[in-house]
Amino acid sequence: MSEPKTSRALVIAVVALMLAMAAGGWILGSANPRSNLPSEASPEAGFSRDMQTHHHQAVQLSMIIRENSTNPAVRSMAYDIALTQQQQSGQMFAWLETWGLTQTGESMTWMSDLLNEDASHAGHGSVAPGGPHTMASMGMASEADIQKLTAARGETADRQFLTLMIAHHKGGVEMAEAYLQRGDNAMVAAFATKITKTQEAEIAALNQLLSQLS
Repeated sequence: MSEPKTSRALVIAVVALMLAMAAGGWILGSANPRSNLPSEASPEAGFSRDMQTHHHQAVQLSMIIRENSTNPAVRSMAYDIALTQQQQSGQMFAWLETWGLTQTGESMTWMSDLLNEDASHAGHGSVAPGGPHTMASMGMASEADIQKLTAARGETADRQFLTLMIAHHKGGVEMAEAYLQRGDNAMVAAFATKITKTQEAEIAALNQLLSQLS
């Protein structure tokens, strides 16, 4: 089976497992159907939706560079990112299903009152203090960026991918930190903390790969 098919099968399996766990009450820590669940406008719902969108693009970029690069280290890193983020997307999909919420909603509204005046986050996203948060300000690549990466080959493609993914991961860290400031769901908070730690470690590795390019 090809790697893309393998990763698609993985995320389908993860979603099925998470939904099965939810049916038993494990995912919420309680089988009580009257448990307090996140609402449509909750930070849990907004985070789960927007981080899925963010993760989906990371998978897209990673699979493009898998096709266009001949650098084993870059290709290996890209594949690891794709697998990890597809698995995490499956978890967030399952949460929304379990909570009885839609998979899509108005983007970034859950972050509208967060981080705008926090100078300590100035290095993560491109949004200026006091400005609105958008998916673009969270490091999302533009359509032009994606087209440019798709057309590139070899070291040029490697450099473009690494640069795009560093910015992308910084935005992902900012989103996770925003949830930790706002949300109160222990399960989602643990997940956001994991994203922060994992993506900060990957940012360091991506920077190291970038520095090794001639």
